[in-house]
Amino acid sequence: MFEEFVKDRITQLRLQKGVSEYQMSYDLGHSRGYIYNISSGKALPPLKEFFAICDYFEITPQEFFDTSMENPVLIQKAINGMKQLSEDDLLMLLGIINRMLK
Repeated sequence: MFEEFVKDRITQLRLQKGVSEYQMSYDLGHSRGYIYNISSGKALPPLKEFFAICDYFEITPQEFFDTSMENPVLIQKAINGMKQLSEDDLLMLLGIINRMLK
């Protein structure tokens, strides 16, 4: 069950990023079939490589395993942007979010 989740989550995040298995393998410094082997269930990444995959997607390991986040990369980018806002701007943004949730 765990193996299925990892391969499916990597595939989901890869597709959201818009990169091929080959490109992701290359970007991570591996042979062209590296991500294919993970996505097909033939292999699992070692812990060090799992952290590299999380870095590649610009997410934390916690965000990787949090299935309530459909697109953790966009959420992380939004959080990083919000960290730069003033308190007044954050309150305005919170008001917009609350209105959209109604």
